[in-house]
Formats: sequence, C-alpha cells, structure tokens
Amino acid sequence: MASIKFCFNSLLVCSILVSVFFNNKVFGGRSRKPNIVLLLTDDLDVVIGGMNPLNKTRKLIGDAGVTFTNTYVASPLCCPSRASILTGKYPHNHRVVNNTLEGNCSSTAWQKTQEPVTFPALLRQYCGYQTFFAGKYLNQYGTKEAGGIEHVPPGWDYWYALEKNSKYYNYTLSVNGKAEKHGQNYHQDYLTDVLANFSMDFLEYKRNYQPFFMMISTPAPHSPWTSAPQYEKSFPNVKAPRDPSFNVHGKDKHWLIRQAKTPMTNSSVQFLDDAYRKRWRTLLSVDDLVENVVKKLETRGELDNTYIFFTSDNGYHTGQFSLPVDKRQLYEFDIKIPLLVRGPGIKPNQTNKMLVANVDLGPTIMDIAGYDIKKTQMDGMSFLPLMNSKGKNVTWRTDFLVEYEGEGHNQSDPSCPALGPGVAECFPDCVCEDAFNNTYACVRTISVSSDLQYCEFDDSEVFVEVYNMTGDPFQLTNIAKTIDQEVLAKMNHRLMMLQSCWGPSCRSAGVFDSGYKFDPRLMFSHHGPRFDKLLRQTLH
Repeated sequence: MASIKFCFNSLLVCSILVSVFFNNKVFGGRSRKPNIVLLLTDDLDVVIGGMNPLNKTRKLIGDAGVTFTNTYVASPLCCPSRASILTGKYPHNHRVVNNTLEGNCSSTAWQKTQEPVTFPALLRQYCGYQTFFAGKYLNQYGTKEAGGIEHVPPGWDYWYALEKNSKYYNYTLSVNGKAEKHGQNYHQDYLTDVLANFSMDFLEYKRNYQPFFMMISTPAPHSPWTSAPQYEKSFPNVKAPRDPSFNVHGKDKHWLIRQAKTPMTNSSVQFLDDAYRKRWRTLLSVDDLVENVVKKLETRGELDNTYIFFTSDNGYHTGQFSLPVDKRQLYEFDIKIPLLVRGPGIKPNQTNKMLVANVDLGPTIMDIAGYDIKKTQMDGMSFLPLMNSKGKNVTWRTDFLVEYEGEGHNQSDPSCPALGPGVAECFPDCVCEDAFNNTYACVRTISVSSDLQYCEFDDSEVFVEVYNMTGDPFQLTNIAKTIDQEVLAKMNHRLMMLQSCWGPSCRSAGVFDSGYKFDPRLMFSHHGPRFDKLLRQTLH
C-alpha cells in the first residue's frame, strides 16, 4: 500500500509540475482553456414532453445556464444527425444519408473523408485537448464491413464505443479497439450506468495539465426502452400526450402519412402509451448520470471552467398523425430537440429563442477552444456569442435546412403486403413509418415576421408541404395550395440554394432577412422544369 501511495503521490507532483510548465510555457501564463462536456441522448424529444422526467438535468444545466427553445436537427434520424454533430455539416456535404452502410453510416468512405475532420479530431490535433468518448457512436459502428470494433476514429484518446445500435444489456464495447462483452447483470452491465462509471474514472485519472473534451452518448431513451430495476415502476399513470395532432388523419400530407389508419386501434394506443412510459423510465438513469458528472466536476474544482452541453440526435413521436412510434418525419416533434448549456460567462436561468441547429455544435465547441472556424469545412455557426452577455446584438440566421433520404425494402413487408415494395418500419396493423420516396428537404424559418416551414418531397409528385407555425403550431393544415405564390417561389429558390450550399454559403441570408436577394429569372433559367412542376402541383 505504501508503494502504491508513493506512486500516486509522485504522479500528482509530476502532474502539478507539468501543469505549471504547460500553463507558463504553452499558454504564456494564462489560465487553461475551458473544458467541454457533450451529453448526447438518443431519440429524446422536446415537443411531446421528453424533458419532463429530467428534473436534475434541467436544474443542474438549464437553470444554471441557458435553454435554447428553437433547436433543430439537420436530419431526423440517428446516423445522419450524429454525423452532422461531429462534422458541423449538412447531410449533403458529409454524405451520411441514413442508418445503413450503403447510406454511408460508419462506412469506409465516411472514415476516410469525414472522420479526420470531425471537431474532436481538430480539438485534439490543433487545440491541445485530451478527448474521451463513451457510448453510442454511429449505428453501423463495429460491423465487419466498417472495420470492426478495432477501428478507433482519429481524434480520441479514450474510446469506449458501443457496437452498432443502442442496447442496455448484452452488448459489446470497443475499449480503445479491444472487445469488452457485457451481459445482463444490472450492477455490472446496465449501459447508462457503465458509461457513467467510465466517465467518473476519466475525470478522476485524466491528465490535469490539459483541457479535456468529453462526449457521453447514452442509449436512452431509444428502444428497447429497458429501464434500471429501481425505476421499473415509475410513472405508472403517465400517457403519451393527447395534443391536437394525436390520433388524427394527416389528410393533406404526403402519402406515407395519409396511409396511417385513423383512429388507431386500442392495442396501438396501449402500445405507444407503454412505450412513452418506458422511455421516461430510461431517462431517470440519464438524470443520475448528469448529476454524477456535475458533482464530480464540482468536487474536483473544475465545474466553473467547464461548458456542459445537453442535447439529442433527433426528436420522436408517439401517435401524432396516427403514426405509432418513431422519428424520420419532417414535423416539429421529430426535428426539434432539447439544448441546454452551462459554462463560463453564461448567466443562469436564461432562455434563448434564436434558431439553432445541430450543425452548430461543432463550430461552437471549436470557438470555445479558440480555433478559427473559418479554417474548417463546417456549414454551421458558433452560437457562443448568443450565450454570453456580449451577445445581445448578434446577427444570426433565420433559416436552416432539413434533409432526409427515406429507407425501404425491395420486397413487400409481411405486415403490409398491400402497400407493395419500397416501405419500411411497418407495424402489425399495416402502418409504415418509412419508404424510399419518403425523401424530402425543408427550409425551417424563424424570423421576426415569419415562423414557417417549407418542404419538398423527391417523388413523382414533387409533393409540397408548407406550414404557418404561428397560427398552426401543430402543423394540422398544409397551406401549399393557398400560400402566396411569390413566397412559394422564394422558398423553393431558397431550398435549392441550401441543398447545394457548402461552408459559408450555408450561412447566407434567408428569405425574410433584409439582405436576401431573389432573382426569379435566375431560378427559372436554371430550375424551370422543377418549379413549373411544383407550381402546377400546388395550383391543382
């Protein structure tokens, strides 16, 4: 014991000496760069009450900092969204379009072209950060075709990544490239708690002379919704919210929404209510994890110099427009996510209504680390100025892009043979949540004068959905056929611009900005057939 104690004491002395040297020589005596923690949940909604069970999280992060109330994803599906978080890019630039290897989810192409320029890789290479990852990475991570669990993406000093998709028991982790198998013993294997333990160990034994970036990616509240045993009976009377879009027919929406059976069967409603309760139960362990991280940072005297972000990769629905349970759709419940941040210079109990997207996380974190965002290939913006007291007069965006490429099967689904091939995610009562032509792009606008969503589907109809969110926050009425045609043309033009944007051009003025320039002749000369088809469709 004496020799072990001497060893730890010697390491502590060395750490202090190196820390003094590092601060004086490398940073010229200035205080060390801020630490950064990113807590990423899986499928956590904000529109239908997903944050309600997270009392500790709201108190320790939201109440201690800022809650962004208009935060969205670039794509409402796990892998494309996570790729956008890591790269700061829209899907058309990072090329991850769905959860399959063919859709570039953790593919070798992703590994070669995008992983070297993710923000954690830049933090480690250029900013002197030690980096830690624990949890779900990308849905296809660890598959043989993607290099197996031996593959550790560049930029990570400590790597504890889940093989494939979210689970709570009976999974394999890549521990710095080596397999670690887990069973179904709660005390040893419950994944959310395992991630918490890895995180506590990292905070305890990390190098103290370097700032750190820590990303914890929980399985909750993703299916199979397995809660910790102590929370199995929580929320016995909770049901999915019966908001105005619950169990109603999407009569003026894309065919995939219209095919949902309304009213839903009693068994479907019981299933989604049960799913809703189970999702909340899994979140109680996330709440514990957040508390543990914050308390550990406080105990170590590092909390005041640490930014903590809490967010999700996409939203979720439970019965909206009679769709049982899933994400993937263009509506607020699927594309809107929570975002809470605390850290140096952020005053407590703030609410910010500016339009923030998950492509902004990377630029913001790089900005915190002092890196020039102009040197990156990122499409997003740093919202660091929005969080401090100097950000009151910040010029900010009024729109952003949402992209989704539908998934389907070449054979008919046994649950839904009448719909034929091309559908996916079908339920026993023949309601399908996805299809090949559930492929769309949207411009989501929030400005002083307008709160609007404009979407086009890439199908034979060029089907269009437009919603005035001011008067119709639940998106019950598609106004594509009644909206002013000049606005329709401008939104169509803006969508095409965003779908081809790259880097700075993704941050150009939106339709309702004073600096926006619209030349119909340019649109008609280059995109005439597409807009003509769109115009004919909306006028009939």
